Amino acid sequence: MELVVLIVEDEPVIRMNAAAMIEDAGYGVLEAANADDAILLLETHSEIRVVFSDIEMPGSMDGLRFIQVVRERWPPTVLILTSGRVSPPVATMPKDTVFLRKPYFEKDVIKVLEAVG
Repeated sequence: MELVVLIVEDEPVIRMNAAAMIEDAGYGVLEAANADDAILLLETHSEIRVVFSDIEMPGSMDGLRFIQVVRERWPPTVLILTSGRVSPPVATMPKDTVFLRKPYFEKDVIKVLEAVG
């Protein structure tokens, strides 16, 4: 089964670049502009195994709260959190969350995805 990554990023250019990078590496991609849209995708796409989310987003919750919801509702999902401005303390992130500071490098994202399978 193909590894599917859900990218949650409100900035369209950043989301598009991340999607292209992950697709070029051979993985499936779904995209959402905010946590609310992402939750709808998670509810309807059981094949999502990785969530790659920005912290600062508009909508009902920021990326930090969103990944906590994902960990509660979809526990096996691999979580990758990113931000260019915020560096959350490890204690505020769910266990085993990978944090990548923007601008992140393709090799770092792919390394995480390769570890998942």
